[in-house]
Amino acid sequence: MINHILASSATGTVSFRFSRLALAMLALIVTGCGSDAPKLVEVTGKARHDNEPMTAGSIWFHPAPSNKVQSEPSSCVLQLDGSFKMRTYPYGDGVPPGTYKVTFSPELADRLGLPGYVDAANTTLEIVVPDEGLSDITVEAK
Repeated sequence: MINHILASSATGTVSFRFSRLALAMLALIVTGCGSDAPKLVEVTGKARHDNEPMTAGSIWFHPAPSNKVQSEPSSCVLQLDGSFKMRTYPYGDGVPPGTYKVTFSPELADRLGLPGYVDAANTTLEIVVPDEGLSDITVEAK
């Protein structure tokens, strides 16, 4: 049907092509020509407490003040086996290299009796993410 409409009117063809060009230009304007996204490296592992997987909550990495990249905290919902794969919003999977304070969602920390792991200012868990990233680490909340 679109071919019939385009064939029947030369101005319709120009209008349709102009619309596609305008849409492409709008996409470039919205997304930008360059990328300000930081370098992200993979961080995967498992969260545990008393040798049991931590589940039904999330884990958060809060950047230390000394980190080169100061973004929103990286986070991930913990899976049933306690596993996680960190993500930095809005950039994608991974974490910028640097030092982080580790916290857990309030409902998870409260359920496990770990109130000190809710606030980045109070948590004792700290992790250093190297340029190569980290795979299969264990984060143990005590």
